[in-house]
Amino acid sequence: MRPLKIFFAGLGFRKSVLGTTPPLGLMYIAAYIRQKFNVEIRIINQKVNNTPDDEIVKQAKEFRADIVGLSMLTTNAYSLPYITKNLKASLPDALIVIGGPHVSAFKEKSLEGNLADVAVPYEGELTFESLLNAYSGNGDISGVTGIFRRTKDGIVANPGITPFVEDIDTLPFPAYDLIDLHAYWKINAMTALTHKKYVSFFSSRGCPFKCIYCHRIFGDKLRIHSAQRIFEEMKFYMKKYGVNSFEIIDDIFNHDKKRVFEICELIGKLENKVGLSFPNGLRVDELSDNIIDALTDAGMYYCSCPLESGSPRIQKVIGKNLNIRRYLENVEYTASKKIFTYGFVMMGFPTETESDLKQTLDVACQSKLHAASFYTLTPFPNTKVYDIAMKNNPEKLKNINYDDNEYSHMKHNFSDVPDEMLFYYQRKANRDFHMNPSRIFRILRDFPQRRRIPTYIPEFFKRASKGVFS
Repeated sequence: MRPLKIFFAGLGFRKSVLGTTPPLGLMYIAAYIRQKFNVEIRIINQKVNNTPDDEIVKQAKEFRADIVGLSMLTTNAYSLPYITKNLKASLPDALIVIGGPHVSAFKEKSLEGNLADVAVPYEGELTFESLLNAYSGNGDISGVTGIFRRTKDGIVANPGITPFVEDIDTLPFPAYDLIDLHAYWKINAMTALTHKKYVSFFSSRGCPFKCIYCHRIFGDKLRIHSAQRIFEEMKFYMKKYGVNSFEIIDDIFNHDKKRVFEICELIGKLENKVGLSFPNGLRVDELSDNIIDALTDAGMYYCSCPLESGSPRIQKVIGKNLNIRRYLENVEYTASKKIFTYGFVMMGFPTETESDLKQTLDVACQSKLHAASFYTLTPFPNTKVYDIAMKNNPEKLKNINYDDNEYSHMKHNFSDVPDEMLFYYQRKANRDFHMNPSRIFRILRDFPQRRRIPTYIPEFFKRASKGVFS
């Protein structure tokens, strides 16, 4: 029997210096599915070469795909109508499945305005397995838990909750053999670096915190890979691909402190030194000097440090409840190790006042962060902050255009201050923070690839002028 042909594509174009990471969601699903079924899988990531939409359709047709899986962020979902229409014309019998953060946010509405057959929210391995079992059996997918599907009578939500893999150590390594890994070494990684021999992976899934802006794609329960699993995975990548650097993109890598020390101890047993980066961020107020020392000894050179807000009141509003004093102390100690620290800050939260904005600006500027992004809060469906915005400012939600936008460039306002004031403080934050002579010196001293700093200047000016020209 010929194998079932599955064509996966990560959608979205690379339009700035911001980083591109391998399509891990698709790679984890591919690795899992090929253990269970007789399949042939191809993966393409549109961002790597900015592959045109027509070329994606052409490659799927030439592959003679039985199933096409498309994964995307909401900001990249604008291409779905065109791509799915042409896929249906080229492969009329293929099952078109969409997934990724966009589906987790918009649920059944993600099938509106396009011709996809099925939408899979949240984590994909178990649901995709159930979908393939049903599709390759009698073709009846009405019993697949938690999916959304198109029928002749309209869009239907299957009952039940999308299942999560409880013991993630049972999952295979992501299918790096199905992508051109070397192509990712030639473009900016998620850490804003290039020409590094790296791979990305998750060492855990889920997060127990209740931040109101989070999609919660991996659920509320923290599920971890054992330290030994991480050690074996690193050794495998080093041997097979010759990598010497790892991007760990967990939501909350350091929550299990005992595991952090175990991983660092095992990394010390590797034959060669490696680099560690955490571009998705650590829970900085849960760090300690001992943990920072252990991570430094293990090779950490880049660490994202999400602050979100410097206002204790807003920290309570958003459910993050960050200990700001501990945050500042741990950032300072990390930066003292000449580890490049990058902050994530959001402005425009519901009920945020000018006093809150000033506090955020003051905390960011007094911190020892090397660099930071000052984002505008963007509410997405299926988050608590979206529900709050729908209750308080429904007319503003209608005006959000998610299509083809970088998050840092979006201009909307759900705070209690006028638009002009919000964007003024964002511009001021970018200027006051980054133009500090001491900070400029530390950027030049500690950024791992100083020659690339000029490439970020245009992006800085875009952010520093936000709201002035439009």
